[in-house]
Amino acid sequence: MANAKILAEKEQAVAEVTEKFKASASTIIADYRGLNVAQVTQLRKSLREAGIEFVVLKNSLARRASANAELSALDEYLTGPTAIAFSKDDLVAPAKILTEFAKKNDKLSVKGGVVEGRVVGYDQIKALAELPSRDGLLSMLLSVLQAPVRNFALAVKAVAEKKEAEGQA
Repeated sequence: MANAKILAEKEQAVAEVTEKFKASASTIIADYRGLNVAQVTQLRKSLREAGIEFVVLKNSLARRASANAELSALDEYLTGPTAIAFSKDDLVAPAKILTEFAKKNDKLSVKGGVVEGRVVGYDQIKALAELPSRDGLLSMLLSVLQAPVRNFALAVKAVAEKKEAEGQA
C-alpha cells in the first residue's frame, strides 16, 4: 500500500500541473531523448528568457493533470520521455523557440501541444512557429494604424506648399 505522504505529494504535483495546463496560453510537448546536458541547459535558458517554464514530467502524472484540465486528447503525445513548455502570456514564443532548437538539434522533436485550450499536433505547432512574434505583430499593427495619419499629414503639407507657391507667384 502506498504511503499517505507520497500519495499527497503526487496529488499536489498533479494539481500544480493541472493548474499550469489551465493557465497556459500555449503548451508544447517535446521528446528530448538524446540531448546532452549542455543542450538541455541551453534550451532551458532560451525558454526561461522568454518567460516560458520547461519541465520534465512522468507521463502518468501529465496524463492525470491533462484529464483534470479536460485535455485528454493530449494522451497520444504523452509517450516516451516528455518535456513540456508552459507559456502563460505568449502563444508563439514556445513554438518558435522549440522548433528553431529542433532544427539545429535533431534529437529534440516537438510532438504536439495545447494552444488556447485546443489540442494541436506538430503541423499546427510548426505553423504557429512561423508566425511573427508578438512584438513583430504589434509593430505591423502600429505601422498599419499610422499609415492613414502619415498620409493625411503628407497631403496637408503638399496642399500648404502648393498654396504657398501660388502665393509667391
